[in-house]
Amino acid sequence: MQTNKPQAKQQPAIRPNSRWTTITTSPYFVYVLIAPLFLILLAYVIYPFFQTFLQSVKLEGAFSFKNYARFFSLEHTSNLEALWNSVYISVLSVITCGIVGVAMAFLLERYEFPGRKILSVLAIVPMALPPLIGVLSFSFLYGDSGIIPRALQKLFALDHAPLALKGIWGVIVVHTFTMYTYFYMTASTAIRGLDPSLEEAAANLGAGRLLIWRRVILPMLTPAIIAASLLVFMISMASYTAPLVFGIDRTLTMQIYLSRTNGDLDMAATQSTLLSIVSILFLIMMRWYQNARNYQNMSKGVSVHRTEVKSKAGKYTAMVLSFIATLVLMLPILVIVLLSFSEDSTWTVQVLPPEYTLQHFKDLFTDPKTWRPIANSFKMSFVATIGNLLFGVAAAYAIVRMKFKGKTLLDILIMLPWALPGTVVAVNLITAFSEPNAFSFNQVLIGSFWILPLAYFVRHLPLIFRSTSSTLMQMDSSVEEAARNLGASWWYSFRRVVFPMALSGILAGTLLAMVEGLGEFVASILLYTNNTTPMSVEIFQRMYAFEFGTACAYGVLQIVMIILVLFVSRKLTGGNAGSAI
Repeated sequence: MQTNKPQAKQQPAIRPNSRWTTITTSPYFVYVLIAPLFLILLAYVIYPFFQTFLQSVKLEGAFSFKNYARFFSLEHTSNLEALWNSVYISVLSVITCGIVGVAMAFLLERYEFPGRKILSVLAIVPMALPPLIGVLSFSFLYGDSGIIPRALQKLFALDHAPLALKGIWGVIVVHTFTMYTYFYMTASTAIRGLDPSLEEAAANLGAGRLLIWRRVILPMLTPAIIAASLLVFMISMASYTAPLVFGIDRTLTMQIYLSRTNGDLDMAATQSTLLSIVSILFLIMMRWYQNARNYQNMSKGVSVHRTEVKSKAGKYTAMVLSFIATLVLMLPILVIVLLSFSEDSTWTVQVLPPEYTLQHFKDLFTDPKTWRPIANSFKMSFVATIGNLLFGVAAAYAIVRMKFKGKTLLDILIMLPWALPGTVVAVNLITAFSEPNAFSFNQVLIGSFWILPLAYFVRHLPLIFRSTSSTLMQMDSSVEEAARNLGASWWYSFRRVVFPMALSGILAGTLLAMVEGLGEFVASILLYTNNTTPMSVEIFQRMYAFEFGTACAYGVLQIVMIILVLFVSRKLTGGNAGSAI
């Protein structure tokens, strides 16, 4: 007897549009996706850079290298001195930041002592200071007319303020304080992954502590050190405010600004091209040094545990040094907060401001004139960040998940803005978009609202790209492949599978790009107009008008925003915010 068993209903497979499926499965579909990325890089990175180079080699309409001959001429020693100072300051900044950052990372990751926890939190405090605000805080604290030199002068009845920061060493101190965090964060991550069995094996073979440091620990930290060195060198080469405030007018960024304001556009283009070449050469040299060696850890050991400081003398010494370090790290932020309550134009020769008010913070949100730079910064940074978000996510997905010819070239072009100081980016855009062309939709962008968002977009291209790509590399690609095998289209699987899984990295990079745009100064000072003055330029102008209270109130607002972004980013990335950048 046959029994009729009920047949299970078969669910129909996902059947996307057949024509769309044919297109997306074509080996040439990837080039449809990456073509806009190459077009954007061509239009707003390569084309402006090329136009600046062309202007530097043209003289009265003819091809000539006379501008370069004039730059290197002994009759114009200011240019040679500026080139030397820029390289000299940048190299010294890398060395000092490396010593402080790596030493602090090793101390906080390897040893347990009283005050370690609070010091490990405060070690990233300089990241909460926008570059301009960081320089101003050091000027207010340690400059010729700073609080500490004035206090010492008054206390000891001296004729001149002692220990005042000025000149090249003032710039180096500011750079060290504001940039050592790049070394600290990357080295901390690397040290946590070091295998202690390597050091134990070296010690058992008779190696001393210094030899172990030189031949075992430092080589394993090399990739992290090189990554931080690149950032510090390029940021130092682009430094504008620190040399200006501490009286160094012979740097390439300062010379570019002076050439632009004096109308010598050909020399500004020449200086910008040479500054770019130096930065790119340093990038190539560091990459070559890293790739020439193998730094993989092949052992099976476990991560190192912190060694507790047990001696009484060691504990007391650690407590005193931790207190001093905490004070040094907090003073720059505390002085900005203090001065934000001071009355404008009342602080002249006194040690501390004589009068205080809450009016500056009220004006930030109620006075239209004071609010306008804040609104400008938010609007321009928001527009640039939307562009960075679309471009960064698309580029990260293409490079991490797709196979195509030209992948290495795309990666290099995206990271190129890291090698271009903000001054150079500004000069490139001025040269390229002072006249209508196809890439500006037949409009003159210089003097318009759109030139600053475009500069922020170019400057911060790598941020969301690096953050998203590092997240995608950690994802298992088989999840996306499973969705595609079940019939999902490429767009459906990207939207419903890839994007949600990579969202934390995308948001972290987006927040960082947004806050970087809000504090950007180096490119802004060359591109702004009266109607588009951003917050950073307004701070600079208020400071030189002796309106220290209002300038610092803007600074406090920026600091609060950066602290919020750092907090959210660390939550999203599990405490590794910034390490991928």
